[in-house]
Amino acid sequence: MDKRVVAITGVAGGIGRATASVFRDNGWCVVGIDRRKADDLNGDVHHLIHADIAEADAPHMIFEQIGSKFGRLDALVNNAACQICKPLMETTPEDWDAIMSCNVRSVFLSVKQAYPMLKRQGGSIVNISSVHAVATSVGIAAYAASKGALLALTRAMALEFGPEGVRCNAVLPGAVDTPMLHAGLGRGHVQGDITAKLVRGLGKKHVMGRVGKPHEIGQTILFLADSDRSSFMTGQSLVVDGGATARLSTE
Repeated sequence: MDKRVVAITGVAGGIGRATASVFRDNGWCVVGIDRRKADDLNGDVHHLIHADIAEADAPHMIFEQIGSKFGRLDALVNNAACQICKPLMETTPEDWDAIMSCNVRSVFLSVKQAYPMLKRQGGSIVNISSVHAVATSVGIAAYAASKGALLALTRAMALEFGPEGVRCNAVLPGAVDTPMLHAGLGRGHVQGDITAKLVRGLGKKHVMGRVGKPHEIGQTILFLADSDRSSFMTGQSLVVDGGATARLSTE
């Protein structure tokens, strides 16, 4: 197959769906992976695999299928994630384990299965972390911890895989207009009961005066995945947050 192949986990979500569209528009063959069935993804995904990436046996099945069907893998975008909005003292061990399994363990397992194909192509890994890895909010401790762990894992993978020509970087999105953002708007740092108003209110807290668009994150992911665009970058973390973390909280 002549086209470069990218695998995107969590493809049915806001950022995943937009990222699939960006890659497809740039001539890549897109393999989407999601535990949800999303028949409306046909326009952006060439091949959809219905699987829960957090299940221990799922990565083996997924990447074996990609290898059999396409014979190559040029980029892996570890985008699948889940979020639980609870105070730390109300977070159960089951909550904690579910977040770590979905957001960190799944990446570890997927990379182990994908690596041989990525190595053959001199490919790249892009892990989708979050600004919560570097500056966070009340009531989201488990999610923040998992995204911080993903940054450390990104650096470790870059060191181990670099000599074989496989790059690994991370994107740290800030507030992006997605269903996950909408679901977490009640944590207390924005006020109101109408989603659109809540999003606008949150946007006003940003230097750029708005929240991000999923397509904007997709463009950053493409940049890091594409070895023609970012060939000398590995082990790095790009924050895409409309300037939110540039401002002192005391300002």
